Amino acid sequence: MTLHIEMVSDLVCPWCWVGLRRLKGAIALVPDLDVEILFRPYELDPSIPSGGTDYKAYMQSRFGSDQGKSKANQMRDLLIEYGKDLDIPFAFDRITRRPNSFNAHRLVRWAQGQNLGLEAKETLFEAFFAKGLDIGDHETLVTLAAKIGLDTNIVSDLLASDADVDTVRNEQALFRQMGIAGVPTFIAHRQIAVQGAESEEKLARFLITAAAQKPAERPLAGA
Repeated sequence: MTLHIEMVSDLVCPWCWVGLRRLKGAIALVPDLDVEILFRPYELDPSIPSGGTDYKAYMQSRFGSDQGKSKANQMRDLLIEYGKDLDIPFAFDRITRRPNSFNAHRLVRWAQGQNLGLEAKETLFEAFFAKGLDIGDHETLVTLAAKIGLDTNIVSDLLASDADVDTVRNEQALFRQMGIAGVPTFIAHRQIAVQGAESEEKLARFLITAAAQKPAERPLAGA
């Protein structure tokens, strides 16, 4: 039986990229389990304008004090070190825009419908954190859709429409109602969860425990 793990995350969350790589490593540690990752949307800051905002100004507003800047720099250095171990080339200095990630979440949903969810997440994470691309920009998303393996004409038309807007908003609302206030969060059977970019070993234990549990009868949102 396939173990479905819902990964609730944001595409502008560096810890989420770390968490995804560690989850992939954890899955490799338990080869006897058939694990499928279902990606779920979560905007850390849905108040970001649709066109995004200046990255430095945004970070200044969040970590303006000397203490805040010091903490942010320490976290950035830690992420870079973790990234080296996970083959993640964080390049924070290349980021100039803090995008609104809503449409990127829509793109992941469409890719997931074509069994390309993992490719979409990795491509979008790399585009933002390694290349500094604005993943809130429609043209950028269409270009990335081609790299993922999606039909760019269809994606362009979908982005210009309201396709799945309500669905993505409702999914986000559901997970907030479930009490999720931080990402990444990994959920199994809608019964047990692990929050944070935990180690591969801890995530592997989570998978083993989850596999031994009976799935909840409640259907998976957006599955």
